[in-house]
Amino acid sequence: MTKPFMFEKPLGMRDTLPVLYETKVSARNKMSDEIKKWGYQFIETPALEYYETIGEASAILDQQLFKLLDSQGHTLVLRPEMTAPIARVAASKLLKQQIPLRLAYSANVYRAQQREGGRPAEFEQIGIECIGNKSISADAEMIALLADALKAAGLQEFKISIGHIGFLQEFFLSILGTEERASILRKFLYEKNYVGYREHVKSLPLSSIDKQRLIEFTSLRGGEGTMEKALGLVEYNKGQDSLAELKELSAQLKEFDVEQYVSFDLTLVSHMSYYTGTLFEVYAGQVGSPIGNGGRYDNLLEKFGWNASATGFAIRVDRLAEALGEPIQPVAPECILFSPERRLEAIGFAREKRSEGKLVTIQDITVVQNVDAFTRTFSEVHLFVGNGGNGKDE
Repeated sequence: MTKPFMFEKPLGMRDTLPVLYETKVSARNKMSDEIKKWGYQFIETPALEYYETIGEASAILDQQLFKLLDSQGHTLVLRPEMTAPIARVAASKLLKQQIPLRLAYSANVYRAQQREGGRPAEFEQIGIECIGNKSISADAEMIALLADALKAAGLQEFKISIGHIGFLQEFFLSILGTEERASILRKFLYEKNYVGYREHVKSLPLSSIDKQRLIEFTSLRGGEGTMEKALGLVEYNKGQDSLAELKELSAQLKEFDVEQYVSFDLTLVSHMSYYTGTLFEVYAGQVGSPIGNGGRYDNLLEKFGWNASATGFAIRVDRLAEALGEPIQPVAPECILFSPERRLEAIGFAREKRSEGKLVTIQDITVVQNVDAFTRTFSEVHLFVGNGGNGKDE
């Protein structure tokens, strides 16, 4: 193993410079304020969790987990996502609180990446979890709040694509018969490899009618009429309950006045294996990957000893910043240049300015090699040099 270069970072780790940092902070704060308006409370969980609990409960692949040993020999993981840690907290410390629980978070998560992948191994998510509400109104609340949070961050054009993993799974099993066969088709859909999907369907030992149904399934994308089209593909009432849920969800989203941001995609598959019902992804701008995703997961909390329904979403703050386009330039502070004999005056003047809400830095002029070059980055410059007098603006 070769020694890394002095300025080299671990694979997938990135530095955040001031311009991007300010853009992310602004978006995060605006979304946090909107989430709080909906009655959600923010919590924090540790970055390190036990592998036997969060590592195994998480839907993230084992090879993507960062693992390490503590001094007692326990295997720990850096949290790869936030839903499982919040499920742990809810099932252990919040059982006596009034349900449904409405919890929110803003945190970094960690997923090991392959060298050729080019993806970040650490990134920030902001999201919510609604625990103890199995109604369709909770699913509608998730999507409506997602839309409002994105608008609050300054994003105007985006599309939330909604599917139902329960319908997809029931449809596949009714034709294919086994989970193994269904998982192969799900993988094609997750990768958006529709050519590979069709070629694989053609190779299956099925009737021409069933092959045609599977191929027509890939066209189940669009508006509210998608559910009616899906009804024409099912047999023996398979999947009708799931489609009825989506119809009711569509009606409720109209009441929230967010239908213009919504489309339906019954081929939608998530890399998170714990979803059980409605799931969704949000796309925006020229960003090639989803900037957020979410859905219903009614079985996850059972792993922590609590039989409770839940739904939620997470927004990738880095991808949102990319979708927002023009980054926010950091506000240039004022600068106070002082000579050593007037340091006390400069400190007092800076204190007054900061009490007014101004951004102020102070600098001993004797260590500045080129005053003109140094002061170009500041909005105002105040001089406290020489003998007596007041600060002078340049």
